[in-house]
Amino acid sequence: MKIGDKVSVVDEDLSGVVTSVKGNIVVFKDEYGFTYQYPQEKLVPKNASLYENIKVVKKPEPRKSVSKKHQKNHLVLDLHFHNLVKNPNDYDSFERLFIQKEKLLEVISFCRKNNLKKLEIVHGIGDGVLQKMVWDVLESQSNLDFYNKEILHHQSGAVMVEFN
Repeated sequence: MKIGDKVSVVDEDLSGVVTSVKGNIVVFKDEYGFTYQYPQEKLVPKNASLYENIKVVKKPEPRKSVSKKHQKNHLVLDLHFHNLVKNPNDYDSFERLFIQKEKLLEVISFCRKNNLKKLEIVHGIGDGVLQKMVWDVLESQSNLDFYNKEILHHQSGAVMVEFN
């Protein structure tokens, strides 16, 4: 660096023109007339011509990947018993309802653990025992809202659950 060079201080918003160089110490004056002393390694030349021949490389903007658990599609749990076990005829009605309840609690826990926002529970239209059990389980849970999927029908066969 020599007298008259424009310099800028590394890691500070300070620049000016070199007035003297004493060994490793450079003295410069800023635009307001104040003088500063810095070691030469703390200064960089402020010369626009250094950057004229450098080509700018345009890189493609990285795509933001969308997590599978936050896709638009919601999780669907079908509680029809033949979908839950291999031999549905081997169980009596109490065992069926107990297995369906355990599956429902397991899926609700899975949704919470994986931060899923929506769950559709298909219980079907029948005499209402399974539907009543589903509603009882959902009413006992906290931090969730639920409603019949088809708003116009009294019994829709499915319940939508939204986790808060």
